Amino acid sequence: MSEYHGSESTTRRLPVLYRVEPDSGTEYAPGRSGAAEDSAPQSPAQGEEGTNGRFWSARRVPAAVVATLLLVGAGTLLYDVAAVRAHRSALSWRRSLARQLAERPLDDTWVLVGAGIAAALGLWLLLLALTPGLRAVLPMRRTHSDVRAGLHRAAAALTLRDRAMEVAGVGSVRVRVGRRRAEVRALVHFRELDDVRADLDATLTDAIHRLGLTRPPGLSVRVARPGRKG
Repeated sequence: MSEYHGSESTTRRLPVLYRVEPDSGTEYAPGRSGAAEDSAPQSPAQGEEGTNGRFWSARRVPAAVVATLLLVGAGTLLYDVAAVRAHRSALSWRRSLARQLAERPLDDTWVLVGAGIAAALGLWLLLLALTPGLRAVLPMRRTHSDVRAGLHRAAAALTLRDRAMEVAGVGSVRVRVGRRRAEVRALVHFRELDDVRADLDATLTDAIHRLGLTRPPGLSVRVARPGRKG
């Protein structure tokens, strides 16, 4: 998954101005040391690596639900107020609601239940507004200031599983990648368990490093013999 913040013009190769020295007749580009520098890969922007947060979710479904409820409620109330101003009787539900609010005490059960539901919905909306979401996407280290990349946890787990299957003696592997830990469960058909565990630790540690994640998850490896059939 990637997120691009720049414009198309930033991807084009900019022209380089050359200046000819009058004495030597040689030309050079200011700020460039030679052709070797052209082929060198771009290093991560200063301060970018290790500081990328999680991707923020658009929260389209909760926003659409809240907007729809507010629109329906405001439209109904506005229609009723306009009807009253036009010398028509108010809707029965508004008269009943006004009477209930005027007569019921604050410690009534239904009043407390309604207040609790409203408070829970408000806290839920605040939680959605203050948390980024998209827990399934792991942010990756930046190699360019205008590009952000993310790796789905399922893809990371599949990559680690393929690397684990390359270790001699491993018959089957189950991998679960979370935000902070990657759990690996392997069944060993031959070789000593300690030797296979050591090889898995080394192989998967290197694989996690090569994923290029901003916060590489910790590694937890468990190996066991397959159970006897029957």
